Amino acid sequence: MTAELFFATATEIAESIRRKRLSCKEVMEAHLAQIERINPKINAIVTFTPEKALADAVEADKALARGERLGPLHGLPIAHKDLANTKGLRTTYGSLIFKDHVPAEDALHIARIKRAGAITVGKTNTPEFGAGSQTFNQVFGTTLNPWDTSKTPGGSSGGAAASLACGLVPIADGSDMGGSLRNPANFCNVVGFRPSPGRVPVWPAVAGWFTLGVEGPMARTVKDVALLLSVMASFDRRSPIAIDQPGTMFAQPLERDFTGVRIAWLKDLGGLVFDSRVRTVVDAQRGTFEQLGCIVDQDEPAFSGADESFLGWRAWYYHLAFAKLLEKHRPLIKASVIQEIESGSRLSGSYLGNMEKVRTELYHRVRVFMDQYEFMVLPVNQAPPFDAKTEYLTEIEGVKLERYTDWMRSAYYMSVLGLPCISVPAGFTPEGLPVGIQIVGRHHDDLGVLQLAYAFEQATQVGQRRPPLCAGA
Repeated sequence: MTAELFFATATEIAESIRRKRLSCKEVMEAHLAQIERINPKINAIVTFTPEKALADAVEADKALARGERLGPLHGLPIAHKDLANTKGLRTTYGSLIFKDHVPAEDALHIARIKRAGAITVGKTNTPEFGAGSQTFNQVFGTTLNPWDTSKTPGGSSGGAAASLACGLVPIADGSDMGGSLRNPANFCNVVGFRPSPGRVPVWPAVAGWFTLGVEGPMARTVKDVALLLSVMASFDRRSPIAIDQPGTMFAQPLERDFTGVRIAWLKDLGGLVFDSRVRTVVDAQRGTFEQLGCIVDQDEPAFSGADESFLGWRAWYYHLAFAKLLEKHRPLIKASVIQEIESGSRLSGSYLGNMEKVRTELYHRVRVFMDQYEFMVLPVNQAPPFDAKTEYLTEIEGVKLERYTDWMRSAYYMSVLGLPCISVPAGFTPEGLPVGIQIVGRHHDDLGVLQLAYAFEQATQVGQRRPPLCAGA
C-alpha cells in the first residue's frame, strides 16, 4: 500500500492487472485504505461502498483466472459523480429532496464504464443539482481542496477532482455545463476533459438536443483521460446528437508532431478580468508550446453573445428540469438554483429564438477564426481556488462581479461554442495553489485536443506534484 500504487496511472494499473503482476483485490484494498485515511480530511467521496467494491474485485480476479475477455478498465477503482444515476446506489444530486434516492438504472455512461470492467467504490460530492463551481450541499457538506483545505476544489465535479488528486481513485467521471469538468481539475492539479456534445451520449436526458451539458472523463494524466473516454464515447441512438464514431479511436497513441501548428493565445475574451496570479502562471507556459514547435500568436475572435447565450440557455434548462420540484420543495432548494429556475420561467419564445441566432453567429465567427488557428489556449478560470466557506467570488482584482458564475466566464464561453476543451496542470501560485491551462480545439477535434494536451503534459510534468495532504500516504 505505497504511494507508488495510489499515484500510478490507470493505464499502468490496468496493464499490471492484465499481466497478473497485481490482483484486482490488491489494487482495491490499497485504494480503499487510502480513502479511509484521506477522505475524512476532504469529504470527496460521499457514498462509500467498500464491502461491495472489495467483493467485486474478488470476482474480477476470478474472471481473470478463468481467462475471460477483459474490458480496458478491468479492476480499476472508480467513483461516480453524484449527479449520475447509479443502479442500486444512492444518487442524491446534492439535494435534500433526493437524499434517500436509489435509481433503478444506470446512466448510459455509467453502464459503459461498468461493462469495461471498472469497479465502483462510491459517489463523489457535487453542489446541489450541479449549480455553481463550489462543491457543497446540505446532504453531505463541503468538499475541501487537498492542496489547501481552507479552499474549494471547485465544481461541480469537485469531489471527483479532489479524489483524484489524493490517489483515492485513478479515474473518475464528471459532467460539465459551464466548466464543471475543467474548473475542479484546474483547482486540484488533475486533468478534466470536456468532450464535444454528443461524443459521450447522455441518457436519460430531459432535453435530448441540449448541447451545454456534457458527460466526460477526469484523471491525473491525459492518457488516462483518453482511456476512460474510449469506453464512455461512441454512438447511441437514444441521444439525437450522438456522434457516430467509435470510442476506441481514443485508445490510440497520443504522440504527435506539432511543428508548424498555429495556436491562438487568447487575450482577455473581450475585457474579462483575470487574477494576476492566474495570468502569470498561464503566460509562463507560452514558451512550452513554442518549444513543441507550435507557432503562437496572441489573437482572439470577438466573444460577443457568449454571455447572453450561456446564461439564457442555462436558465431555460434549469426551468425545464427543476420547475416542478420548486413548486413542491421550495424550502429545500438553494437560492442560486431558484434564481436559475425563475429566470428561465421569464424567457419568451422570441428571446430564445434571438439567443440561438446570436449563438450561431458566435459559433461561425469562431469557426472562421479557427481556420487560421488549430487551437486556442487560455486560462481555465479567472481566479485561483478561493475560500471553501465562500459560495462564489464577488470580485477579482477589485472588480465587482454581478453573477455567481462571472468568475468562470473563461470556461463557460467555451461551453457555448460546443468545442472540445481540456484543463491540464500548468503551475502554481506563490501560495502553492494549482493553476490549469485550457486548450480548445476545432469542432469535433477531440483527439487533437488530447494530443496537444498530452504533448504539453509531457513537456511540463506539472501534474506529477502531489498535495501536501498526501505526504507519506
